[in-house]
Amino acid sequence: MGKPLSNDLRLRMVRGVASGKSRRAVAAQFEVAPSTAVRVQARYGATGSVEPAPLGRPKGSGKLAAYREALIEQVKAQPDITMPELVAWLEAEHGGGGGPVELVASSVPGGLQLQKKRCWPRRKSALT
Repeated sequence: MGKPLSNDLRLRMVRGVASGKSRRAVAAQFEVAPSTAVRVQARYGATGSVEPAPLGRPKGSGKLAAYREALIEQVKAQPDITMPELVAWLEAEHGGGGGPVELVASSVPGGLQLQKKRCWPRRKSALT
């Protein structure tokens, strides 16, 4: 994902449009896309600020946010549970569906460890 333009450049674009230049002319002057100049000007007109909008989704707004505490409790109660078992438990108990990706996204902030420990000893010599 790209970074937003600097506030200084945004402010210079707004000032350029305010001085009478067209948005396309300002975009050509600052070497940005014309749609960027239009969006910056629209944001300035709506909010009075050239600050960019926050990127990404708010924390804790996923599909399984409502079940987060229950998921963490289940994993703490049964630490060796697998992702498919956890999905089945969630479906049976709460009727909420979610795949492994949603489970990972909701359990990582809870401090849960997602990698299992090896259940067999390591080999003394590598395969050749």
